[in-house]
Amino acid sequence: MFFELGFGALLALTAVLLLSAFRILREYERGVVFQLGRFWRVKGPGLVLLIPGIQQMVRVDLRTVVLDVPPQDVITRDNVSVKVNAVIYFRVLDPQKAIIQVEDFLTATSQLAQTTLRAVLGKHELDELLAERERLNLDIRQVLDAQTDAWGIKVANVEIKHVDLNESMIRAIARQAEAERERRAKVIHAEGELQASEKLMQAAEMLGRQPGAMQLRYMQTLGSIAGDKSSTIVFPLPIEMLKGFMDK
Repeated sequence: MFFELGFGALLALTAVLLLSAFRILREYERGVVFQLGRFWRVKGPGLVLLIPGIQQMVRVDLRTVVLDVPPQDVITRDNVSVKVNAVIYFRVLDPQKAIIQVEDFLTATSQLAQTTLRAVLGKHELDELLAERERLNLDIRQVLDAQTDAWGIKVANVEIKHVDLNESMIRAIARQAEAERERRAKVIHAEGELQASEKLMQAAEMLGRQPGAMQLRYMQTLGSIAGDKSSTIVFPLPIEMLKGFMDK
C-alpha cells in the first residue's frame, strides 16, 4: 500500500515537472532563458521546452509601449515656470539587454523620460516651447533613444501633450499678443499711407506736365460736386479758362 502511494506521488511529481517544462510564447513575446543562473539564449515565439530546475525563463513583450509622463515642473531659459507632460512610444528591440542591463526597463525608461523632459525644455524659452513643439519633440526623442539604446529599447516617438501656465503668465501673453496685433495694424496703415502718397505724387507730377489734363480733372471735380443739390458751393475759376474770353 505504501509502495503504491509512493509510486503515485512520483508519477504526479513527474507530470508536474513535465508540464512546467513547456512554455508557449505568443508572436509578440520572447523568452530570455537562463541556465543555472547564466544567460543561455533568447527563444520564441511558439513552444519552448525548458529543463526543470536548471533553466528559467523571463517573458518579454515586444509590442510598442505607450508611456504617459506625468506633469513636470520646468523652468525655461527665460525663467518662466510651467508644467509640461508628454507621452512616449517605445518598444524592446533586444530582450537580452532589456532584462540583463537594467532591473526594470519600464520604470527606468519612465524616470529617464521625466528627467530628460526637464533638461531639454529648460534650455529653451517659453515662445519656443509654445510654437516649436515638433522640433522639441524630436530633440527629446533623440536624447532618450541614445540613452536607452544600452537597454535594448528603441524610442519611436515623443509628443508633448500640455503646457500649463499660471494665470498671470496667461494674461501677460494675451497682452503681448494684443500689442503685437496693434503694431501690425499700425505698420499696415503706415504702409498704405506711404503707397497712397507715392501715387498722389505721381498723379500731381503727371497733371503738372499736362495743363489740359489738369483742367479736365477740375471739370470732373465740379461735376461730382454739382450732384449734391443740398449745398451752395462757391468755387474759384482758374485764370487759364478765362484767357480765351480776355483775348476777345
